[in-house]
Amino acid sequence: MMIDSGPLVAVIKQCTSLRELKSIQAYMVRAGLTQDAFLASKLIESSALSLTGHLDYAHRIFSWTHYPNLFMWNTLIRGYALSESSMKAISVYRDMHASGLVPNCFTVGFVLKACSRLLRPDEGKQIHSQIIKLCLGIETPVINGLMRFYVSCGDIDAARVLFDEMSERDAGSWSVMVSGYAQHGRPREALAVFREMQFQNVDIDGFTLASIAGVCGDLGALDLGKWLHSYIDRKSMNIDVVLGTSLVDMYAKCGSLNDAMKVFRKMCERDVMAWSAMIGAYAVHGYGDKALNVFAEMKRAKVRPNCVTFTSVLCACSHSGLVEEGCRNFQSMWSDYGIKPQIEHYGCMVDLFCRAGLVSRAHEFIKNMPIEPNVVLWRTLLSACKAHGYAELAEQISRQILELEPQSGESYVLVSNVYASLGKWSSVSKVRSLMKDKKAKKNHGWSSIEVDFTVHEFVMGDESHPEREEIYRMLDQMAKRLKQEGHATTTQDVLHDIDEEEKEHALGLHSERLAIAYGLLRMSEGSPIRIVKNLRVCRDCHEATKLISKIYKREIIIRDRIRFHHFREGKCSCNDYW
Repeated sequence: MMIDSGPLVAVIKQCTSLRELKSIQAYMVRAGLTQDAFLASKLIESSALSLTGHLDYAHRIFSWTHYPNLFMWNTLIRGYALSESSMKAISVYRDMHASGLVPNCFTVGFVLKACSRLLRPDEGKQIHSQIIKLCLGIETPVINGLMRFYVSCGDIDAARVLFDEMSERDAGSWSVMVSGYAQHGRPREALAVFREMQFQNVDIDGFTLASIAGVCGDLGALDLGKWLHSYIDRKSMNIDVVLGTSLVDMYAKCGSLNDAMKVFRKMCERDVMAWSAMIGAYAVHGYGDKALNVFAEMKRAKVRPNCVTFTSVLCACSHSGLVEEGCRNFQSMWSDYGIKPQIEHYGCMVDLFCRAGLVSRAHEFIKNMPIEPNVVLWRTLLSACKAHGYAELAEQISRQILELEPQSGESYVLVSNVYASLGKWSSVSKVRSLMKDKKAKKNHGWSSIEVDFTVHEFVMGDESHPEREEIYRMLDQMAKRLKQEGHATTTQDVLHDIDEEEKEHALGLHSERLAIAYGLLRMSEGSPIRIVKNLRVCRDCHEATKLISKIYKREIIIRDRIRFHHFREGKCSCNDYW
């Protein structure tokens, strides 16, 4: 006698607990329905996907089924792929492959998601090979899954090859490439794909817009960021907490705090990341008091701070010289919120003491840390030793840093500069030879500026720009006017064994000077000049830029590796505390 399984399926769908599912399974046993593939598949689906945390039960039902169908295999793989046991998704997929059952697009999509979560490039590449053999690679969702896998594993170029070979692309295909380039520090490629996406009239979702907002922030491309914001408004798109936070962060990184605060105030919902972003915005601009005011407002709103929040708070204290406030907030992490400080929080405290000139206190703090200090903390202390004249301690730390990180170009450059500042040129030569032997690469300095929606990048002494002749004429004009204003070149940061005239010439060709010159040439009179620099601004460029802002009556905003500097009427927002 045939039993209608329809009512049972309806009951399974309404189950809200494992106990209810088990009672249905008991009925199926009594009624001899355990091998009903349709009912069994619904039990597996409900326990694996609808009711979280019951994958073991789903797997038991699957194991009791004599002839599991493709839907059951896919459901189990999907459940594991989305769980904390993603490795089991790959294991189940292997069992399925061994059983002789042919996977479909859904199967490979689910297992690729597991490989992406686990960062398993070898398994993912094996699945890619199987996709080709099974001729599943013509399906857009499958290629999108492969692209996401390669992006997750850091091989953005492999993802791009797949993208370029696609005969049909959907919005997801474009989104993967835009976000992939953004995540892997290749903002210009992300913008290029985004512009092509617009040209093709592809619908842009909130996730892609959030990625592009991040790219605009990284590049300091305020005009493009404002266009992006206006696009969101024109399309009447919902600015949810993720997109809103991305816009706050974008405006902050582009140097427009007022716009960041406007977006923040208009957000209907603000989670801990939104509050942390606004605190961090004020922090990197050097407005410590405002950052702490937002933090106090956050606590009044009953939003519980997390590790990221306290990183922003401590950073704010560091950039504004608020030593005691920093110490109190560091203490409150554990005492008030039960948050165990991580290495980044200890790093903020070391930076706080070092900026305040409390080098000995910073050294004691590092030595008494309950966790092992990393090389970043030692580099911070070494920079402070150099700035405040702790020669003996600097040499001691220099040796320690090179032992800890023998392959880091940044460490060799810092140690070399310390010896150069002490006039120990033989030690400088030894360090540079060691750096060459170790094949350690250093970061080359660059500065960028956005003009008419195009980002222009300069390096020191750059002659590659098509308008280089005009730029260098402007540089000469700037140098003459600086001398007329009494600017005395500060050459102590030029750490090479060359004469003073050569040092002055080198300083005049720093990348930010070239970017400023281009801004003066091409940006409308009175408009702010916004520059992004990947290294710290040197003392001489800092002093020169203060004077340039006064001479040319321009606001100049420079975001260096550490913080923002707002130059206006011969003064800087950092008050020379940087």
